[in-house]
Amino acid sequence: MIQPLAPGEIVEIETPAGLAYVQVTHLHPAYPEVVRGLAGLHMSRPADLEMLARAPTCLTVLSPLGAALSRNEMQARRLGRASLPEQARRFPVFRMPIRDRRGGIVYWWFWDGEGLSLMPPQGAPGESLPLREVTPPAALASRLAAACAA
Repeated sequence: MIQPLAPGEIVEIETPAGLAYVQVTHLHPAYPEVVRGLAGLHMSRPADLEMLARAPTCLTVLSPLGAALSRNEMQARRLGRASLPEQARRFPVFRMPIRDRRGGIVYWWFWDGEGLSLMPPQGAPGESLPLREVTPPAALASRLAAACAA
């Protein structure tokens, strides 16, 4: 039996542009893992996971990464754990659009893992927050390649 992913765990994901790395930051009972993409794409695996984990966050998503790994649905491998940087320890705030009948955005909800709010966190521009949507593992590699290339 494969152990579930845990906060701090780093996973290497093969992308067409090189190796990308994500770190699990949080688990939520109603959603898949919260993962942060680590900035930069690599041609070979970095030796120091702690140094790798200090890379800036280039992408934050909800993705069923553990399930995909257990079913071998993607070119990825677990590498181990590293400390979460201070800025990644709080549950991220996600945004969610409320749309009218034509599909236009009327307003946004902001979700902190527990409740919804009409206002983004103080000092956070709402448009910079990640969307509350589940990113399929098949799309994760391409999103990482696009968002995390240095």
